[in-house]
Amino acid sequence: MKVFQPKTFTLLKNYSGKQFVSDIIAGIIVAIIALPLSIALAMASGVSPERGIYTAIFAGFVIALLGGSNVNISGPTAAFATIVAGIYAQYDMSGLALATVMAGIILILMGICHFGALIKYIPLTITTGFTSGIALTIAIGQIKDFLGLSFGDAKPVETIEKAEAVVENIGTINVMSLLVGLFGLAILIIWPKLGKVGKLVPGSLIAVLAGTVLVKLCSLDVATIGDLHKIPTGLPAFSAPSFSLETCRELLPSAFTIAILAAIESLLSCVVSDGMIGDKHNSNTELIAQGAGNIASALFGGIPATGAIARTAANVKNGGRSPVAGMVHAVVLLLVLLVLMPYAAWIPMPIIAAILFVVAYNMCEWRQFVKICKMAPKSDILVLVVTFALTVIFDLVVAIEIGLLLTVILFLKRMTDVTSVRVWDKNGAKAYPDGTKIYDVDGPLFFSSAEKLSQISPDETTKNIIIRMHDVQALDVSALKVLTSLVDGCKSRGVRVVFAHVQAQPMKILKKSGFFDKVGNENFADTIDDAILAVSKA
Repeated sequence: MKVFQPKTFTLLKNYSGKQFVSDIIAGIIVAIIALPLSIALAMASGVSPERGIYTAIFAGFVIALLGGSNVNISGPTAAFATIVAGIYAQYDMSGLALATVMAGIILILMGICHFGALIKYIPLTITTGFTSGIALTIAIGQIKDFLGLSFGDAKPVETIEKAEAVVENIGTINVMSLLVGLFGLAILIIWPKLGKVGKLVPGSLIAVLAGTVLVKLCSLDVATIGDLHKIPTGLPAFSAPSFSLETCRELLPSAFTIAILAAIESLLSCVVSDGMIGDKHNSNTELIAQGAGNIASALFGGIPATGAIARTAANVKNGGRSPVAGMVHAVVLLLVLLVLMPYAAWIPMPIIAAILFVVAYNMCEWRQFVKICKMAPKSDILVLVVTFALTVIFDLVVAIEIGLLLTVILFLKRMTDVTSVRVWDKNGAKAYPDGTKIYDVDGPLFFSSAEKLSQISPDETTKNIIIRMHDVQALDVSALKVLTSLVDGCKSRGVRVVFAHVQAQPMKILKKSGFFDKVGNENFADTIDDAILAVSKA
């Protein structure tokens, strides 16, 4: 499969008018779903609401045009909320744009280097941990607007700071805001259960319309988007972020985190949609498209984007089967931006908070979290809980870094624990000469397990040592060094060492390093019987 082969350029060869109509309808419906979500997710990320629309338009169109999936819909997602908020608070929009461009370049390089398949090596415990952590941070961040609290001059950024501010200012609760929020939440919960109508029209749009009308008609004392942000009209201007090596260095960890999240989310979305339509996506093409889309988003005032599973599923369920649906979704949002965006200022903040509460609940994966805690090994549970806690207490960058490091350490310990060296009992089923010791080595031999080879040692009566490596599938240079020292030590004492059942990868290392020639071909046997026969003849 080619590294870059957009589905648009291959699928449209046999494209029909009937499918074109279906894609247009699906694109319009997805745009209706994406509109309130894009606004809400932008605000959850700490930026002004129109930037969520910019992202869905520019990133959504470019990724659909160049992507490796027929039906993937891209735009702002909840996964980016905490990291975007942190970058924006420290570096403003220019720094966020630079980090997004850097992430886009990283994604393109990942695709070119065939890293699409490597995403599967991110453990489930880490993805579940930081996803649940992000969900909690989003929920905590919306309590202020849901309850209509006033924080005074305080502008908390970190999740713990926001939680503390909620507790300290709980006395400033606005009952009207709470009632409007509960009204919106009730719509979001009940609407999807109303049969075909509930499935055709998204509950988030109904909540926005109903909440806006309620607050306007009743002149309720409830904060709206317009009270917090000035909503611009028209298209955003092209704007390249300011560049400096120092800022790039500071933003590099965040850029890598954005790139990794975008890769994980988009490829997971592709896998889900593949199962729904019986197709196969090109993961490397998708990564390149995600990179190009994020760069386009940043250059036109947007925030990081990735594949959105819920919007992609809605696209499929409504008949979308080609990238045309994703492009139509972006064009419809562009028309909304040009015509209706000023009216977004009327949307009540408690309604936005209610939408984000539902988003947080849907992404929290609490069932998966509980399942892992019940059935997984303690090491996996530790990684899950630590990643979750670090996401909430610190940020996503720290959580992923520590989570991956902890996973690697625990994996090495697990692999070390399964490596064993066992000496044969002289009274066993197989006979072998006196003065011979036979050792079974089981499990991989690498730097953390190589020391177990020290259990192989001759005594005064030992003339031959047979090392049976039937279950050693992997060997590294650290283990090779220990084996070399072992053979040298035995040789100095006049003890012959014979290896049996050496597997392909260890044998490749032994030959490439010169160890095989040093020990001699006569001291390598295909089976344990051949090894015993070799020492018997000596």
